[in-house]
Amino acid sequence: MPATDFFCLPTMIGSLPHHDAKAACALVKRFLKYIPAWPQLPRRSPLENMSTQYSEGFPGVAIENHNLRVKYPPEFDKDLERLYAAYLAGDYHQYPVNSEYAAGLYSFLETRFLSPLAVKGQVTGPITWGLTVTDDDRRAIIYDDVLGDALPKFLKLKVAWQEAKLREICPRTIMFIDEPYLASFGSLAGPFSREKVISLLNEVLEGASGLKGIHCCGNTDWPMLLATSIDILSFDAYNFASSLNLYPVEVKRFLDKGGAIAWGIVPTGEEDLAKESVASLKDRLEEAMAPFTRKGISFNKLKRQALLTPSCGLASLSSEASAEEALLKLIRLSEEMRKRGL
Repeated sequence: MPATDFFCLPTMIGSLPHHDAKAACALVKRFLKYIPAWPQLPRRSPLENMSTQYSEGFPGVAIENHNLRVKYPPEFDKDLERLYAAYLAGDYHQYPVNSEYAAGLYSFLETRFLSPLAVKGQVTGPITWGLTVTDDDRRAIIYDDVLGDALPKFLKLKVAWQEAKLREICPRTIMFIDEPYLASFGSLAGPFSREKVISLLNEVLEGASGLKGIHCCGNTDWPMLLATSIDILSFDAYNFASSLNLYPVEVKRFLDKGGAIAWGIVPTGEEDLAKESVASLKDRLEEAMAPFTRKGISFNKLKRQALLTPSCGLASLSSEASAEEALLKLIRLSEEMRKRGL
């Protein structure tokens, strides 16, 4: 069976609204037994903000009023040389994510899962991270020749380190890089050609030796992402299904070479989540898939090479109970989609 034949199994994007890491991991274990994902907990600490979480070790980085700034202390050049040396040697051990930045990851590593098919991790992507972190002039570091070259190498090491930790649970890994800022790709200023974005994404993805994916929770240049080295394209199918079905040729080519789509069909908005039932979400998912079937992709192929997820992270929900409701609808939808034709 191809590695990406998931048959509509459920997993999640990453974040949960919990403050307690053990409680968050218990929820993951309860609902996502086949492909558990470690929970990011931004409400537990500002250090678990999606950009701050992966900032440890970047040359000159400092946290100022919850913002990331790159300074130029006397040891900056030495730290930059150390980063390049580790990158060239593949020495990811020098760039861990420590427990105060990722309590959910460390609790996840201590959780006893019953033979999962795979485990999923996530790292903030180079476009989003590079536009979030700024220098003293409030200029995003992705526009700086030196820092912009260092950032994908740094994130590649973070990916490799995390994947190695996840393999302590299961040898089969799925690593996503999260790129919400790519929803603004067409309006980004500066050196952001299509080729440049693909190059940055691929360099970070090289850190993963298992399955790799990109998640973008808005509309973007989907053919650009499909042209990267990913195995899985993850998108918000609840709000943006019509944006992907504009590209049936590219999607078919991606699936034919063994790729998978992670359909983010369970909404993460409070009102939308409350109004949707499993039956209505099933209808919505099948409607999202239908345009591709009219372009020569079989429905069974779409279902076979599919993961089901929430549309984005669940930390935006108001309560732990709402996150549980979202995951319950997700697994019941998965069960419905897996009942026939697979």
